[in-house]
Amino acid sequence: MKESRDGTKSARHAKSSSVTSLPLILDIDDFKVRRLTDALFGNLVNDLLPSFQEEETDSAEGHGNISGTDALPNGHIRAPSDTAKFSQGPSEPLFPEVDKLLSLFKDSCKELVDLRKQVWLLDCVLHGIVKSMWFPLEKGVDGLFTSFARLDSRISSVGQTAAKIGDHLQSADAQRETASQTIELIKYLMEFNSSPGDLMELSPLFSDDSRVAEAASIAQKLRSFAEEDIGRQSIAVPSVVGNATASRGLEVAVANLQEYCNELENRLLARFDAASQKRELSTMAECAKILSQFNRGTSAMQHYVATRPMFIDVEVMNSDTRSVLGDHGLQASPSNVARGLSSLYKEITDTVRKEAATITAVFPSPNEVMSILVQRVLEQRVTTLLDKLLVKPSLVNLPPVEEGGLLLYLRMLAVAYEKTQELARDLRAVGCGDLDVEGLTESLFSAHKDEYPEHEQASLRQLYQAKMAELRAENQQISESTGTIGRSKGASVASSHQQISVTVVTEFVHWNEESISRCTMLTSQPATLAAHVKTVFTCLLDQVSQYITEGLERARDSLTEAAALRERFVLGTSMSRRVAAAAASAAEAAAAAGESSFRSFMVAIQRCGSSVAIVQQV
Repeated sequence: MKESRDGTKSARHAKSSSVTSLPLILDIDDFKVRRLTDALFGNLVNDLLPSFQEEETDSAEGHGNISGTDALPNGHIRAPSDTAKFSQGPSEPLFPEVDKLLSLFKDSCKELVDLRKQVWLLDCVLHGIVKSMWFPLEKGVDGLFTSFARLDSRISSVGQTAAKIGDHLQSADAQRETASQTIELIKYLMEFNSSPGDLMELSPLFSDDSRVAEAASIAQKLRSFAEEDIGRQSIAVPSVVGNATASRGLEVAVANLQEYCNELENRLLARFDAASQKRELSTMAECAKILSQFNRGTSAMQHYVATRPMFIDVEVMNSDTRSVLGDHGLQASPSNVARGLSSLYKEITDTVRKEAATITAVFPSPNEVMSILVQRVLEQRVTTLLDKLLVKPSLVNLPPVEEGGLLLYLRMLAVAYEKTQELARDLRAVGCGDLDVEGLTESLFSAHKDEYPEHEQASLRQLYQAKMAELRAENQQISESTGTIGRSKGASVASSHQQISVTVVTEFVHWNEESISRCTMLTSQPATLAAHVKTVFTCLLDQVSQYITEGLERARDSLTEAAALRERFVLGTSMSRRVAAAAASAAEAAAAAGESSFRSFMVAIQRCGSSVAIVQQV
């Protein structure tokens, strides 16, 4: 164990001696670390200090059994007293490597001073080099930027010039193409500029079925060109015979072109119909695209809509009427009519939706076709049904109440209007192009809405008169059933059954509420609606006022009659006992009648107040 320690110690001494024997060489790279001073002195001390610490450790182990001695933290032995220390004589220094370190530090300082001078000189040289090269570089960069700016300006100028040249070339090419097409059109126009009706000498283009689209396009261009030329010549004053001859020639060409276009259009429509019957959508779309060059395809659109089964089949019209009115005819109830209209309008909406799918796949402008289709549905199919359903009655000869009277017509009108408005909204959701379907629906009822307020007032008056006649008939029937039991009692009974009834006034109010609901539905303008509501409510007030006034007058008349009977049967002083008994009995009956009449009058006043309260709540 000791031998190994000695070997280690000798190796460290050899290492330290070798370090001290070699000169200290420092380089700039030795200072390129963090905490340069700590790293430098750490490296220097760590090379020499381990050997010294090892020697001190060995000496401490040799004197380990000496009592009263203390080991210093650095490895030295402290004597027990100062006298003992001095008695030992001179000893070796505590850190014998100080001289070596001092010489090493001095050499390091010299090296550092030399390195600082070298760094300073190198910095001066580099600064001079940078300063001498920076200004030429700046001038070169400025010149480069100036050159780039001139180059960019030149490129922009060349680009603008090239763009102008390209525009001119494009314009020239367009003019060349236009001139070429014009030459071709003039050649074709010369073919049509023959005798009227002579189309046998035309080019194969105009008779080839595989080039129908090209022929149609050229024919339309020729006709437009000829018509414009004729229009320009008609504005100028014809002073030369040649102008008149050319004009007559163009008129012949226009006539022949029109004849050819009509023939071609009819041919395409026939092919379109054949494809429609076979449901060949591709052929239909091809024909529709070609026909769109003739009056924007209006003839093809109208032809397609007009040939739909729901417009040409009479059985469809009869089926519509049966589905709405049923077996009752014009006497059908409004609820049944509402159900029938809902079912029929749903069927119409489904049919239009199916047609919309075909129209979208066939026509290049489906919105225009849908506009024509929806307009035809409303103007033909719906109008035909409404004409049979709504027969406007005369205000002179009102329909009898037993057959529904004016109220039945008004209820039918409200139901038809409401359901037709729902149909218009459904058709708008399916698609109807630019068609004002709401305005068109309103126009279907314009004839009925013109005299609607008068019909509403006449209906309320008819209902009031019918109710009064019903009450009088009931009173008459009650009077006849009671029999004749005396004049006074008969009057009393009759008066008791003609009192004012709150139930009757409530019925008046219900009529008024129904009328106002119809006014709100059928009238869209606020000012017109306010006028109609005022008219209807005034009618209600008149009816309630008349009914209450007549009831109060009847009660007052019964009181007057009872008072007259009481005065008539007052007992006199000179009469027989028999006459007196009869008079007393009559007076008693008159008194009872008067009491009953007074009670009826008070009840009439009370019910009059209740009726007024009901009217105030409306």
